[in-house]
This record gives sequence, structure tokens and C-alpha cells, in this order.
Amino acid sequence: MSHYLDSLNEPQREGVVNTEGPCMLIAGAGSGKTRVLTFRIAHLMKEHQVDAFHIMALTFTNKAAKEMRDRIEAEVGSDARNLWMGTFHSVFARILRAEAHFLGYPNNFTIYDTDDSKTLLKNIIKEMGLDEATYKTSTVYNRISAAKNRLISWQEYLSNPLLLGDDAANMRPQIGNIYKNYALRCFKSGAMDFDDLLFNTDKLFKDHLEVLNKYQHKIHYVLVDEFQDTNLCQYYIIRKLAAVRQNICVVGDDAQSIYAFRGADISNILNFEKDYPELKIIKLEQNYRSTQTIVEAANSVIAKNKAQIPKQVWTANENGMPIDLIKAVSDNEEGKLVATSIFEEKMQYQLRFSDFAVLYRTNSQSRAIEEALRRMNIKYKVVGGLSFYQRKEIKDLLAYLRFVLNQQDEASFRRIINLPKRGIGDSSIDKIIVAANDHSMSIWEVLQNATSFLGGRASGPIDDFVSMIKRFAIEVQNKDAYDAAFEIAKGSGLLRELYEDKTVEGLSRYENVQELLNAIKEFVDDPEREDKSLGSFLQEVSLITGQDEDKDKDPEKVTLMTIHMAKGLEFNNVYMVGMEEDLFPSQLMLSSRAELEEERRLFYVAITRAKKKLFLSYALTRYRFGRLKNCEPSRFLDDVDARFIRVSPRYAGAESVPTTENYTRSFVKGIKKTVSSQPVSKPSSYKPSPDFAPSDTSSLAEGMTVEHPKFGFGKVTKMDTSGPDRKARIQFNDFGEKTLLLSFAKLRIVEG
Repeated sequence: MSHYLDSLNEPQREGVVNTEGPCMLIAGAGSGKTRVLTFRIAHLMKEHQVDAFHIMALTFTNKAAKEMRDRIEAEVGSDARNLWMGTFHSVFARILRAEAHFLGYPNNFTIYDTDDSKTLLKNIIKEMGLDEATYKTSTVYNRISAAKNRLISWQEYLSNPLLLGDDAANMRPQIGNIYKNYALRCFKSGAMDFDDLLFNTDKLFKDHLEVLNKYQHKIHYVLVDEFQDTNLCQYYIIRKLAAVRQNICVVGDDAQSIYAFRGADISNILNFEKDYPELKIIKLEQNYRSTQTIVEAANSVIAKNKAQIPKQVWTANENGMPIDLIKAVSDNEEGKLVATSIFEEKMQYQLRFSDFAVLYRTNSQSRAIEEALRRMNIKYKVVGGLSFYQRKEIKDLLAYLRFVLNQQDEASFRRIINLPKRGIGDSSIDKIIVAANDHSMSIWEVLQNATSFLGGRASGPIDDFVSMIKRFAIEVQNKDAYDAAFEIAKGSGLLRELYEDKTVEGLSRYENVQELLNAIKEFVDDPEREDKSLGSFLQEVSLITGQDEDKDKDPEKVTLMTIHMAKGLEFNNVYMVGMEEDLFPSQLMLSSRAELEEERRLFYVAITRAKKKLFLSYALTRYRFGRLKNCEPSRFLDDVDARFIRVSPRYAGAESVPTTENYTRSFVKGIKKTVSSQPVSKPSSYKPSPDFAPSDTSSLAEGMTVEHPKFGFGKVTKMDTSGPDRKARIQFNDFGEKTLLLSFAKLRIVEG
């Protein structure tokens, strides 16, 4: 029997070895589901001799897929690279690349990201003469996306009286026609948006049974991670793929279903057994991540939901510290109290800033936290900010690369036609688009006959542009991704224009483009990559997710992010801020029990990100939409069993927040309930010597006497230089023994 089975508990082991037929693994938070899924695939390959080409494993991030593939490769060898493994979008894009001609698309179709889609929609709304305030791009985009996720085509949309009636009631009766124009323009441009990658895969399998039959016999086992996050379209596709052999294994946790706003349908996991009466259900209930306090507190919260699959998550870990509740007068004070607490916890327990995460319901809440962290000189990173691949200069070059590969791509054409400026005005661009629509021609056909549509004077710059693109297209055929991209960046004039901009912003943009070229070079130099073409690189880039891009591993940064972004992550210490009514739960999610229960699941996810310690905070007043609002504590605080919560000691006074340079101004004040035996440091009243100045501690050694600005005089009893940070254990006269990081502690050496 394989050795990896020995490392599993009984339910995990059962989830690995029961490989035949429909199976659902209900995986509680921190229960090791990725480990089970990984070993299940390895078991199929090692013990059952299943060819990697016959296994499809679907995830929600490329990062998760890569981690799983690497683990499987460690067990079975390089054959793991042949697995159909990746995100839903990347795996189905792979199928569509091979079968797109069945749907009338070119095999080198462009993939539009959200920004591309919204730009096209904005142009369509403008061309249709509609009020842009009524038909907001984001609103229209979300409406169309929701329709595709429910497998509703534009034809079905326009013939559905309920949908049309709903649009009319919302004073947007033209959404159906916008959807039609958008879909036709994408098709004409040889482009698919993210939703199309799923919608068109379902359409391919539904309308072309010979293609479906081909993949049903190619894929013998289908495995799906984070099943609770799937939408109707995703579920229909995997159900069709698994219809012949019924070897479908889904892994998920209904208690962590938090993406309804993206189309996720919790009924997929709640009702899965109805579609598969022979389903084997295995529950992974042991939590390996968090303390007993955190696990039981999370259980007490989620128990309030009615729509759920019964389970009892437990842990054999230590009891751990109680959950600290922080009460602030205002959102600004909340930020200061949280920042101070982070600093105190780090110093007291010798942690890294990367051990801390601050979670919030909405991105706007980060402002007060960021300001407080900056005042204390604590480095931080905000996850979910402007993505590298969404920066203007990056999208400009990517648009050039995409248009060279696909000259039907309208979104890329609009972006690059006058970039750098070549004397082609908006009126000429509009004429090109109108001519293409009126004559049922592609944009490229119009561009190649510019004189006929624009006249000789206006056609000159267009002809030069066409010649340039044709030259680039030849380069792409003969060169790898890097050489082709560099030639396009240079030949288009983009690099020169950025290089000549000597402002700080211009330099940053130039460096960003260089970084993109570096990424392409890294892509080409990867020895395991067979396809080094520009098209292959662009497909990979277009499918990058937010978590995939987070490459900042600086150990001295606190992480700030929304709870939605934090799903799947874990941190030693977690601060959940803004625990107030109308903020969390959101006032937009209170119209039904289903919405409120999703908000409660979101709170459950926040709690279970914490491994060692959890802090919950709320403010009595908060600025929202430019007005100071009185707040009341969130109802979710009452959902947490009171025996797991204590009122946290807190820093008092807006001006008394410490900094790393001036730690002496901090003091602890507040109500404290002693729930554990862990001692809490008493407030400091020590005043440093008048001539106090920190010494160079590079030569600090055991036996030396030192002075600390808060703890006073003490003797070094032990030095620890084994790790990356030098530490000193010091016995202080009045404050007992403490271990300090020498890179942060301000010590004056008194005696050698």
C-alpha cells in the first residue's frame, strides 16, 4: 500500500481510495481537502494505473492548480504534467482552442478580460444613443454575465417576458438588445469573454454531440475543487463530461459558499445527491488549522444557518487564546487600535508582520487601517488593488500583441490605432467601426480598404498602420513569444514613447513594460513548456486570477484584504474589522434569508482564516458616503458563543499611538476579562534616561546590561542568532524576562 495513505486520518483515507462512482467530500475549514484531492489523483495513477490524459481536475485559481500538480508530481513523477488540470476557464479554453471552428470562431480567438468587455459595452451603449447614467456599464455587464451563467443566450433573453419585464421595471428595457449587439460584436471580433469560455463550452457539448462523445471517452475521471463556488453553467458541463462513467468527485464546503454575486449557486452542492442517488458522501470534519476556541466559535456561528449540510467540525489542537473584542469610538480610532495591537502582538510573541491579516467587508474600509499602519511605520500590502496586468501601459502592449494575432479584435483595435499618436482621430475610428457594421465586414477588411471608406487624405496613417501590423504578423510566425513581443514593443513606438517620458510616472510605466517583457522571457525560458508561441503566452496571461498575481512574499508586511479575497488563505493572527450592522452584514444583503445566510457564511470564512488568534472590532461612528454615521454592533457578534470572547485591552487616546521610533508613548488602558492564564503586560510608566540613545547591538552578548525605553534596565541572559533575525532574552528589573528582536528593539548598552 502506498506510504502517503499512512499520513491520512480515516475519512481522508476513505476519500482517497474510493475512486469509482459519484463521490462528494464535504470538507470543513482546515480539514486538508487539497491533500485528499491530491492523493486521490495520485492514487488513481499509481494504484489503478489510470493515464494522466484521462483525468480532469478543475480548480478556481491557477495557483491552486499548480500547487496540486506539483504535489502529485512529487508522488507519481513527470507524468502528472499530462493531467487536464487547471481552472474551469483555462481547461475549457483549451478545449475551445481545439474545437472553436464548430462554433464559427477562429482557433486563435481573443479572450476579453472584464475591462475589455466593459469598454466594448460602453461603446455599444453610446452607439445606441442610450443614457449612460441609466445604462451603467457595470450594471449591464453584470446582467449579461448573470444570464450567461444561467445559460441564457441573447436570443432566449429577448424572448423571455420575465427578463424583459424585469428590465422594463428597472427603467432599462434595452438590456436585451445591448446583449444581442455585444454578443454579435464579440463573435465578429473573434473574441470570447470569461463567461463565454463556459457558455460556449456548454453550447459546444449541447449542439455537437460528436464533440461531447469525444471528450466523454477521453476523460474517465472528473474531480472538482471548491464545488460550492460553481455556477449552473459549470455544473452542467462537468455533469455532461461525467455522464458515461459517472466517475465524478466533488470537494467543497457549503459553509464557505460566498460567491453568489459572481453567479455561484449553493444549490449545486446542497442538491448534488438528488442528481446522483448512488452518491457516496464523505465528511472531513477534523480541522488541522485553528485552535479549539476558533473552531468552536466558528461552529457556533454557522449553526445559525438553516440551509446547510450537517457536520461537526472539531480539532485536536490546543485550546488557544480567547477571541479579543475591540470597541472603538470611530473608524479612525479602530484603525489606530488595530495597528497598535498588531505591533504589540508582534513584539510580545516575536512574530513577523506576515503573520497578521486585517480583513474587511468592503475595500473602502482599508483607508483608516492603512493610515494607522503608515503612522507606525508598519509595512503592509493591500491584496486586490490594481492588478499589474490591468495597468494602462501593460494593457496597451498586450492589445498590440493580441491584434497582431487576431486582426478582427475590435477592443484591441480601438486601444492601439492611435497609440502612439499617428494622426488618426476619433471620427476616423468611428467611421471604420460604422463601415464594418454597415457592410458586414471585419475591421481588418475596412482598414485594408481605407481609401474607399475614408478618402485618400485620412487613409495615409491607416495604410502605414496596416503595413506595420502585417510586418509584425510575419515576425510572430517566425519567432518565439519574447522575440516577437520585443519587436512589436519597439516597432510600434511604445517603448520609445515611454522611455522619452522622464517623469516619475513615465519611468514607472517604462519599467512596468520592461517587467512584462521579462515575464515573457521567463515564459519562453521555461524548459518544461513546449509551446513558446505568443498565442500561448497571451492565453495564459488572460486567465490569471487575483490570487495568482500576489507574488509579494515580503516577510515584513501585514496583509490587508476583503474577506472574499481571503478565502483559501490562513494567517496566525486575523483582525476582522467593521463588525457593525449595515456594514457586516451588508445593508444590501438583508432582503431575504438566503442573502443573510450568505453573509453569515462570509463571517464563518473570516473566522476560520485564523490559526492562533482572532480579533473582532467595531466602531461606534463611521464615515460612510461622506457622512458621519452612528453605528451599532453587528448581529453576528451575538452569533458567537459568549464564552469564547473577551473584551480586549485597548490603547487609549488618538494621539497616544506608538511608532517603532517612539515606543515609549504607548500604554494600555481598558477593561479586561481574564479568560486564560496567559499574562497580560501591565502598562509601562518607565521613563528612559535623559541621555538615552540606542546603541549598535551587533556586538551585544550574554551578560551585558542594557536599557530599554519602555522596560528599563535589564541583563542579557541569552542570545539567539540561529534564525534570520537576531534575538536577545533579557531579564528586566521591573518587567521580568522578555525576548526582543534586535532589529526592532531600541537598546542602550550600559555595561559590557
